[in-house]
Amino acid sequence: MKTPSLKCKIEVFCAINPSEDPSKVEFALENVIPNCKIIFDKFSLKGVSNDLYSLEKIHEDINSMNSQRIYLRTLKKNLSNDSTWFYLNKQAAFANKIAICEESNESPLGPIKIILTSFDIDRIIEWLVYGEE
Repeated sequence: MKTPSLKCKIEVFCAINPSEDPSKVEFALENVIPNCKIIFDKFSLKGVSNDLYSLEKIHEDINSMNSQRIYLRTLKKNLSNDSTWFYLNKQAAFANKIAICEESNESPLGPIKIILTSFDIDRIIEWLVYGEE
């Protein structure tokens, strides 16, 4: 599947709990959003990318697992102006799996929050969910 050449800012946020190894949390983030610049804070990680290719793994998983409806519902529900967001399960990400969470408490150690911002946000959503630009 060809990744479209649309401009999009991808931000990834994840809390680091006292019981967690920060390097393992970083590993989880890199599993779901490769090629993103990760910034450490004392209690969290933040990743930023401007390359839609960073979402390719999520895009492929949505289509291979036939989970388009839940992603579309979540992305539309959280849509505000030119931005939308969704949660992924942190433990699943560590195991190199993609698992969407509809609520933050569905991930026991806290979720990974992914925020997408683009002037073409509707086209980004269409591509991410259906593979159509």
